[in-house]
Amino acid sequence: MKRFVTLAAFAFAAGAQGADLSASALSEGVVEAVQMPAWVERGAARMPVAPGMSLRANDTLRTGPRARLLLLLAEGSRVKLGENGTLTLVAVGIRKDNIFVAAMNVLTGAFRFTTDVLARARGREIDIKIASVTAGIRGTDLWGKATEDRDIVCLIEGKIEVQREGEAAFQMAEPRSFYVAPRGAPALPVQPVDPSDLTQWAAETEIEPGKGAARRDGKWNVILASGESENEVFAVYREVRAAGYPAEISLRRVEGQRIYDVRITHLANQEEAQALADGLDGQYGVALPRVTQ
Repeated sequence: MKRFVTLAAFAFAAGAQGADLSASALSEGVVEAVQMPAWVERGAARMPVAPGMSLRANDTLRTGPRARLLLLLAEGSRVKLGENGTLTLVAVGIRKDNIFVAAMNVLTGAFRFTTDVLARARGREIDIKIASVTAGIRGTDLWGKATEDRDIVCLIEGKIEVQREGEAAFQMAEPRSFYVAPRGAPALPVQPVDPSDLTQWAAETEIEPGKGAARRDGKWNVILASGESENEVFAVYREVRAAGYPAEISLRRVEGQRIYDVRITHLANQEEAQALADGLDGQYGVALPRVTQ
């Protein structure tokens, strides 16, 4: 198992801390759920996102086709990222004056930030940059999207201060209103969002049922490959992880014989586990994967 242990240690060793944050900033967010494939880039390392993974300042999260991410920040806010998205946590943590600070850049894809009732009372300073537009969070529910031709900010609840690069800042305080900044053209006036559009936009950042999602409290597993030595299964392990799936190698004994399994854990339920198994069957060297609990 030496090669596997060395690889995992290298992947998790990289990281950086925000200059103005306390030491606790090294773990001020966590991955609550992931609809794969998804990756986190930390320093020179790139690894698949796994439920329960701690997040750090300067982490860049990426989602692939049909993928979703649900992140839980330390002060209780939730961050959602839709498919083909790229999000960088520029800074995240608790300052010495006990104020929660976060700065995020959404480079591509759909994004949602929500705060529950308990988190609203805590002091916080959160800035979210959606490509060319920055939103200073004073509200509780914000959706945005960065595409090739425009940036969208939709205020669902609360208040935000919005500023496009090179333009004056202004405040959005009307619930269910949105702002569009086309590339290379003047921004459009803030206007009410059509309920059907909001429903469609919100769905872009939600974990989809039956698509193979894993969650921190998930109890189901998918075994992708098994062998009597690590070398027999390592190629599958490597290819699956490179493709954005958080595979691990585990050891079990059957009648005194060592068996190495490549598996993905924390699937939310049997349906999600089977969906993931079916989706990976025949890819990355995976053949006839098995669902277990």
